[in-house]
Formats: sequence, C-alpha cells, structure tokens
Amino acid sequence: MTHHPAITKEALSINGPAGVLEALLEIPEAAGFRRIAVICHPHPLHHGSMLNKVVHTVALAMMDLGAPVLRFNFRGVGASEGSYDEGIGESEDALAACAWLRSRYPGSELTLAGFSFGATVACRAAVTAQPARLVAIAPPPDRARALLGGRHPGCPWLVVVGDADGVVAADEVEAWVGELHPRPDFELLPGVDHFFHGSLTQLRRTIVRHLGA
Repeated sequence: MTHHPAITKEALSINGPAGVLEALLEIPEAAGFRRIAVICHPHPLHHGSMLNKVVHTVALAMMDLGAPVLRFNFRGVGASEGSYDEGIGESEDALAACAWLRSRYPGSELTLAGFSFGATVACRAAVTAQPARLVAIAPPPDRARALLGGRHPGCPWLVVVGDADGVVAADEVEAWVGELHPRPDFELLPGVDHFFHGSLTQLRRTIVRHLGA
C-alpha cells in the first residue's frame, strides 16, 4: 500500500486585481520546500473551477514532488470577485496568485501549471512571472497564440495532450508546439480524451516523471 504523506489544507482569500480571489493552499509533509506550484483551472464560462479533477490531479502530482500547491478560482468563479475577462484579467489573477505564494515561500522554485483555458492563461502569465517550470495540459492553440501575442515563456515547459481529445485537436497542439522557441517538451498520451477520463493516474505519473529531476 502506498504511503501518502499528510497534507495540510488552508482555505484562503487572496487580494487580486479585480477583488478577492478564493484559493486553496495544500501543503505536503516535508522539511523544506525546494519548489512550489500554482495551478490555473479551465474555462470559467464552462463550469471550470479550482475543484476540477484534472486541476486536482496536477496538484497531487506537484505534492508528490514535495511542493506546496496553490489552486485558486479566477475572477467571477466561486467566491472570487470580478467577472470573466477573456483570459487577460485571468492572467493578472494568476500573477497575483504567484506573487502571494512566492511571498509565503521565498526562495522556492515556482512551477506554474494549467489545464485547457487555464493552460493558456498560465502560458501568458509565465511570460511575466518567469517561473522555473511551466506545465500546459491540453492548451487550445488558437487561444494560446492570441494570449501570448508572439511572446513566449522562456522557462523549460511541458505540454501534455491526449490523442483522443475531442475539444483540443492534438495535431494542432503539436503544430503549435513546433512554432515555439524554446520548444517545450511534448507528451502525447494515446487513447486519452480532453477530460482524462480513466487516465488521471497516467497524467499524474507523466507530470512527476517530467518534473522529477
């Protein structure tokens, strides 16, 4: 039986640019924290929130790696104030979350991650936040191009998508990755759909394998 270290959970309210952001900090049992993580959730207008199961799986992967993880609701979601802002304002929310977590754990390396809409927001925020690592799960390429506007995150990053994704076409994601410099690591998961039904454990292991070094 696998031993799962104790996790401390803190429900938080963080000051964001459009008002208070509802957030959850999960802290694994560890002596010191070399890395920390912020995770961005899927589309606010399609029931996306920090409680999304893929977001939760990414959080588990980061805690497997010993990182405290901050999940948060974008403006207008849950108890977060403000309203939907096409990914632009949400990127500012992500930067506020990154700043808060960095102030809590100064000197730790930040991993910024996101799923679907949240992946594109994480990419945009990464240009400014300059995390140590970036993880983009099933990012819609057209939205990513629009939000990045020709800019590219300079850190090492990982892009993961399933080849059975019916929302984000895997070949389009792969083509977008090929346009980027520096080029992200690209992981194509066979038989996996957009929501990682039955494949959450595989996603968790993929992230841990790539980021475990």
